[in-house]
Amino acid sequence: MILIITASIIGVVLLFASFLLKHTSSLLHLVTVLFAALFGVAIWEALQPTAILTQSFYLDAIRVDRFTNQFNVLITGCLFLYILLMKKHIAAVGKYKAEYFALIAFIMVGIFMLSSFNSLLVMFLGIEIVSIPQYILAGSDKENLKSTEASLKYFLMGAFSTGFLLMGITLLYGATGNFMVSEFNFLQATSINPLALGGVLLLIVAFGFKVSAAPMHLWTPDVYDGTPTPFTAFMATLVKVAAFVGFMRLFQTSFTAISSSWSLALSVVIALTLFVGNITAVFQQSVKRMLAYSSIAQAGFMLFAIISLNAIGRQGMLVYTVAYSVASICFFAILIKMKDYTYDGFNGLAKKQPFIAALATIYMLSLAGIPLTGGFMAKYYMLKAVLFEGTYMWLAIFALLMAAVSVYYYFKVIIAMYFKEGEAAMVDSFTKEEKLYLTIGAMALLVVGIFPSLVTGTI
Repeated sequence: MILIITASIIGVVLLFASFLLKHTSSLLHLVTVLFAALFGVAIWEALQPTAILTQSFYLDAIRVDRFTNQFNVLITGCLFLYILLMKKHIAAVGKYKAEYFALIAFIMVGIFMLSSFNSLLVMFLGIEIVSIPQYILAGSDKENLKSTEASLKYFLMGAFSTGFLLMGITLLYGATGNFMVSEFNFLQATSINPLALGGVLLLIVAFGFKVSAAPMHLWTPDVYDGTPTPFTAFMATLVKVAAFVGFMRLFQTSFTAISSSWSLALSVVIALTLFVGNITAVFQQSVKRMLAYSSIAQAGFMLFAIISLNAIGRQGMLVYTVAYSVASICFFAILIKMKDYTYDGFNGLAKKQPFIAALATIYMLSLAGIPLTGGFMAKYYMLKAVLFEGTYMWLAIFALLMAAVSVYYYFKVIIAMYFKEGEAAMVDSFTKEEKLYLTIGAMALLVVGIFPSLVTGTI
């Protein structure tokens, strides 16, 4: 798979760039070119005549299908937007500028593995390749104790979840004698192997830690709040969505026949995630912490793709990849410019920066799931997926109630910008290029909200 190799090469090149390029501007130009090339390779792979077929690589440990290619294009497109908006802020975090970008490239290697694995071993490697660089990025602000605390908490919780993951893999191997997820031979709903069921439940717990699902979410607010904001934007969007795609790929490939044995447990996790994420977000005073709890609430909706086990859920995941990632990345790009991260810090922004306030409003409307935005279509597909199965009507109704609650805390930002008096102090002004990229993000949300088929295609 060329995309994995390309991302690996980009990471190595950026490591050497730290010795060869002494000027930050030269490094940022190189970073832009390299990640644009990664985006180009993803598009090139998706346009190949064989892209609609299922292809096997590395002794069938990796399988690339149409969904994988579509997701890779979308995730690398969101990554490129993230790089364009955040590259200067990433370089300003500390003195190891090139290394930060190299770690992001290596994380993308793990993301591509999660989108295409056919072996539990590749899945495990993908998760660890995604996780370990994040521990470093979380603690990259050496002068901030909160950053060090975030890194330590993230590492401890990550190691804890890895234990559940390995134990789950061990039980599945003990039950099947196989690591290939497409060849598990225990999938008999009438006589379920207890080892296999135990392995599935442990995998739900492990992935629950990775995607911040309740009650495995307790690390998320402190880690997101303490991590430097440019890296929080990356962790809360692209990494989270990739973990969900890996979660969905595993369960839809292997555990469909025994879904009646684990779906009830997952439905309880979904309900808790929606409740805890939305209710707790209401009481936050920091917009950054609100976004952390918001990401937990959004995880509740994305879990519908796993419990539904159908093509509509896969389509919804593609729409969520764009809608959630673009809205969050662009709003973080605005938040990072603010001097005060509380709601009061946004008071009067519409008078001082009317164009930026209008764009921020679009991002908040999309995250809230208001019609004509990508966020609305993402939630629509997820609800449609679970209703199509006809089993968890109560869960869909509860999700709608929680979505109504989310409108409150998202609209608090809009109310602060337009209806409250204040100065909305900013640490830096927006350049013309940054305004252009933010506009592209807002337009993408509106286009996906009106024409979601541009993202979903036929899968």
